[in-house]
Amino acid sequence: MHLRSTLVSASVMALVAGGALAEELTIATVNNSDMIIMQELSSKWEEATGNTLNWVVLEENVLRQRVTTDIATNGGSFDIVTIGAYEAPIWGAQGWLVALDDLGDAYNYDDIFEPVLNGLSADGTLYAVPFYAESSFTFYRKDLFDAAGVELPDGQMTYDQFAEIVAKVHDPDNGVFGTCQRGKAGWGENMAFVGPLVNAFGGRWFDMDWKPTIDSEAWHNAVTYYVDLMNEFGPPGATANGHNENRALFADGKCATWVDATSAAGYIFNPDESSVADKTDFFQAPKQVTDKGTGWFWAWALAVPKSSQKADAAKDFLAWSTSEDYVNLVGETKGWVAAPPGTRKSTYENQAYLDAAPFAKTVENSILAANPADATLEPVPYTGVQFVAIPEFQGIGNYVGQQIAAALAGQMTVDEALKNSQQFAEREMAKAGYPK
Repeated sequence: MHLRSTLVSASVMALVAGGALAEELTIATVNNSDMIIMQELSSKWEEATGNTLNWVVLEENVLRQRVTTDIATNGGSFDIVTIGAYEAPIWGAQGWLVALDDLGDAYNYDDIFEPVLNGLSADGTLYAVPFYAESSFTFYRKDLFDAAGVELPDGQMTYDQFAEIVAKVHDPDNGVFGTCQRGKAGWGENMAFVGPLVNAFGGRWFDMDWKPTIDSEAWHNAVTYYVDLMNEFGPPGATANGHNENRALFADGKCATWVDATSAAGYIFNPDESSVADKTDFFQAPKQVTDKGTGWFWAWALAVPKSSQKADAAKDFLAWSTSEDYVNLVGETKGWVAAPPGTRKSTYENQAYLDAAPFAKTVENSILAANPADATLEPVPYTGVQFVAIPEFQGIGNYVGQQIAAALAGQMTVDEALKNSQQFAEREMAKAGYPK
């Protein structure tokens, strides 16, 4: 790999060669394994360019709060921000982000999966570049299923069948819980699981007139199922567990099943990180009354706020850290199973990755099959699988997540949680002037 020639733009190299002062960039990011790897490897970019990176690494909910506040107020605290498929098109359309269509021919935009590009664009303009993308599926322990005599049904199982299986492999006396699902409140935490669950039970966030439907029978059935499943077969203190906590529990052998991000497969199947790497397999996220919207779609991506005064250097880092060469760098230095998944076609044409990642084709197919434009049983006026692509959703989704976490903790009933959520959503949508 010719790092200097292929990963560093000519413009930045010229500035360094000409003796210009190097830039210090502040990057806000999430504390997941892929970004920790990026932080470790970023020294190569720093050495090549003379620039430096100041990393602000935050838990997911805190990251969203900090970055949203800074972006909305034009605060200028960050030169690079980690955002997702929810924020990128909304913030781009509002003029808060720098367009990223000009990273050069070597960046090879055509190599990025079209749904991922579309999910990070607004009106045909790209506002964030992906370092990984994901859908969701079910991780399970093959050894525990075999010991319990569990056979997977043909085709996509229902959540009712899933609960029956979970009951058979639940063994808390030996430190293994039947299932670990997200319980930490947040639109991108517990609601990332509950949203597709509601889809599976035939629910939706809004009807065609933008009226919230959170107090519907479908929502009640889905959330009651979730609360009962977790209280009977989940780990104690589940309301403190988000993606990272459940990933650690599963990797430590404490969970028999886990429905979560396909991107976690690189960690779970990595024997250097996971004690169950050779005991894990996966199947599709369950359905119930419908199979629509049962696997979510998400991309974590990097963007440059309009408030940054160092956009050129920031874009150069983005071009480096989300390139095909960067994927290869991770594979060669950290092991191919750890390579960033879900973004580039070339990754799924790389035999070294395919050999190391038994989940590769399933992940690719899951991402390409996720359809944010058709994710509910009944018609809706919005796009999105586990979120609704409107600015008001962040506040509504966080509130609903808090109410459902309270129901999971036994602080209120499911009926009370959904009634409160419905009233809050109605107030927020009325204030925002819906229907538009």
